[in-house]
Amino acid sequence: MYYDVIVVGGGHAGCEASYISAYKGHKTALITMNIKNIADMPCNPSIGGTAKGIIVREIDALGGIMGQIADRAHFQIKMLNTSKGPAVQALRAQADKVVYPKEMLKKLSSTPNLDIIEGMVNDIIIEDNVIKGVILEDGTRYLCQALILTTGTYLKANILYGDKKEISGPHGERSSLYLSGHLKEYGFKLQRLKTGTPQRIEASSIDFSKMQEELGDNKYWTFSHDYPPSYDVNNQQKCYLLYTTAETKKIIEDNLSKSSMYGGYVEGIGPRYCPSIEDKIVRFSDKPRHQLFLEPESLYYNDWYLQGFSTSMPHDIQEKMVHSLPGLEHAKINKYAYAIEYDAIDPLQIKPSLESKIINNIYTAGQINGTSGYEEAAAQGLIAGINASLKIENKEPLILKRSDAYIGVLIDDLVTKGTNEPYRMLTSRAEYRLVLRHDNADLRLRKIGYQVGTISKKQYENLLNKEKDITSLLNFLKENKLKITLSISEVFEENGKDVPKISMSYYDLLKRPEINMEFLNKLVNFDYPLEVQTEVEIQIKYEGYIAKTYKEIHKMLKLEAKKIPQNIDYDKIKNLATEARQKLKLIRPISIGQASRISGVNPADISILAIYLKKEYNND
Repeated sequence: MYYDVIVVGGGHAGCEASYISAYKGHKTALITMNIKNIADMPCNPSIGGTAKGIIVREIDALGGIMGQIADRAHFQIKMLNTSKGPAVQALRAQADKVVYPKEMLKKLSSTPNLDIIEGMVNDIIIEDNVIKGVILEDGTRYLCQALILTTGTYLKANILYGDKKEISGPHGERSSLYLSGHLKEYGFKLQRLKTGTPQRIEASSIDFSKMQEELGDNKYWTFSHDYPPSYDVNNQQKCYLLYTTAETKKIIEDNLSKSSMYGGYVEGIGPRYCPSIEDKIVRFSDKPRHQLFLEPESLYYNDWYLQGFSTSMPHDIQEKMVHSLPGLEHAKINKYAYAIEYDAIDPLQIKPSLESKIINNIYTAGQINGTSGYEEAAAQGLIAGINASLKIENKEPLILKRSDAYIGVLIDDLVTKGTNEPYRMLTSRAEYRLVLRHDNADLRLRKIGYQVGTISKKQYENLLNKEKDITSLLNFLKENKLKITLSISEVFEENGKDVPKISMSYYDLLKRPEINMEFLNKLVNFDYPLEVQTEVEIQIKYEGYIAKTYKEIHKMLKLEAKKIPQNIDYDKIKNLATEARQKLKLIRPISIGQASRISGVNPADISILAIYLKKEYNND
C-alpha cells in the first residue's frame, strides 16, 4: 500500500500532522499502536497554560485542530495572568479525558484522504538515503514519499517507581522496543529522557472543604478563531488548590533513597520546569510548602489528578505522602504515580523545517525531538505535516521566525541550541513576546496559513474583515474628540474616574491607565466585535513598547536575511574559533541570524563568517 505521507504515532503531534497533510489533499496514513489511545492525555488533562495557551491559538491560526477540539471538550477554562500585561496572558482549559480523544478521533475519522491504521512500526525502509516506507512488527510494509515520526514516550519506554522497572508505555501500553535501535543504526544520535505523572485520587475519598476553590472565568473564551463558545459559563467544574505540609516534606526526605530518581534507577534526564515532588523538595529545600492542584480528569469517572505531585516513590511511601496532604488524609489512590523514561533523538539533527538531516523526507515532531507537553508536540506535528506536504508539492518549507510565533521560538531553540532535558515553552524564551500575544495569533499567522494552503478562503476573508474593523476603529479614535459636557462629566464621576480638564481624542484618552474600551463604550456605543476592541486597546496602550519591539525585530530580520549556503565548507574559513567551527558544522545554520544564536559561536566568529560570505558568495 502506498501513501504520500505516513505518520507514526497517534498522540497530539501525530493528530495534527496527519490531519493537515490530508487536508492539503495528500493521501495520508496515521499508524498507531492503539486507536483507542489517539489524542490520549497520559499526564495532566489540560490544554494551554502560560505560553502554551498562545501556542494553541497559533496552531488554530495556521489551520490546526487542537484549539477547536479543546473548546468542545473542556469543563473549565480561564485566562491566566490577567493581573499582568497582555504579553504573558494565556488560556488554560481543563479538558475532559474522555471527550477530548473522542472528539479528536471523530474529526480525524471524517477527514478525507486520511486512513487510520492500527499497528506497531518496527523499522523503516530507506533507499539512497531517502525514506521509502515503514515495516510493521507483523512484516506488513507501507510505502510513502514522506514519513513523520511522532512516537511520544514509547521508544524503549520503561515505567519506574521505587526499585521497580517495567518495560511499558503510558497506561500499561506496550513499549516500542525496536524502532529507536534501528534509527540509531541509520545514524540518529539518541538520548534518554524522563518524565512522570502523579497519583489519581478517588473523588469520594477527598475532603474538599480543606482546600481552596479554583473557578473558571465568568467570561466566555475560545482557543479557536472560527467557532463561538459552546459551554455554559455559569456551569463550569471546580478545581481545588492545596499545599504540601511539613509532614509531607519529612516523609520525602526520610525516604529519598527509595525514589527511582534518587535511588539511581533512572537513566533519563527529567524536565527542569516540571520536576517531581521529591526533586522540588531537594532543589528548593528552603521552601516550607509547595503548591498543588486537584483537578478532575473527566465528568464520566471519579479520578482526580493531583497536579504538582509527580513522583517515582514506591507505592507504600506514596500512600503516606498523599495522606499527609490537607483534605487527603483518607484518600484512596486509584492509580499510583510513576516515572517514565524513553528514547529521543538529538534535535540538532533536524532542520528548521523539522526534516531530518540524516535521512531525506523523514520529519520528526513532539517528544521524540526532546520536548514535553501536548501543546509543544501538536505545534511541531502541524509544522512537520505542512512541510512534508510542501516538499511533496516541490515548494519551499514553512519556517516560522522567532518574531512570527511561539512555534517559531520553539523550533528555533530545538534546532539551534538543542536540549538534553525535556523542553518546555516559557514566555521568557520569547524575546519578542509583546507582539506574540493570545489576542493577535490570527493577525500574525492566518495569512501565512492561507499562503501554504491550510486556511480556507472564508477564514482568510474573515481575517481581512477583522483587519478592516481594527483600522476603522483606530481611525475613529484618532479622528474624534471627546467633548467634556455635564453629562459626560457625570459618567466619569459615576465610574470613579477623573474628569479630563480639556477635550481630547478618544485615542489619547485610551492611553490613560485607568481608561479602557469597556469604559469608552459608556461614552460612545462602538459597534465592533469584542475581539476587535481588545486588539485596538492593546495596540494603543502599548504603542511605544510595541514600536520598540518592532525595531528590535527589524534588526534581527536583517541578520535572518543573510542566508548561509548549506554546502559551505567551514574548514576553509580562517580564524574561526575551534568550538564555533565545530558547532557551525554540526548545526549548519541557514542564516547569520540563526548562527548568532548558537551556543559557543561568539560575535567575533559571526563577523568572520559574515566577511567570508560577502567575499566568497557576494552575500551582503
